[in-house]
Amino acid sequence: MSKFQVGEEVRIKDTYFEGHHRTTEYVKGKSGKIIRFFGSYENPEILAYGGDGKPFQDLYWVQFNLNDLWEHKPGEKKDKLNIEIYDHWIEAL
Repeated sequence: MSKFQVGEEVRIKDTYFEGHHRTTEYVKGKSGKIIRFFGSYENPEILAYGGDGKPFQDLYWVQFNLNDLWEHKPGEKKDKLNIEIYDHWIEAL
């Protein structure tokens, strides 16, 4: 069973991380919505340094309102951005 459910509002942790990670800076601290659960996979942040990738991490598609990510408000309200994010970067609201 996954930690987060499709449709759930979440926030991306705003954590400094030294080295390789798969979470882009511009979504850290931002809120979005889980729109898809992909399954559990080896952690790429551990694999990048020759580790075994364990523990496995759940991978989600998190959807953000485009205008919530950047100050210049280039898009329309309907514009969205979907990003694959592992669960150790996600927190419940």
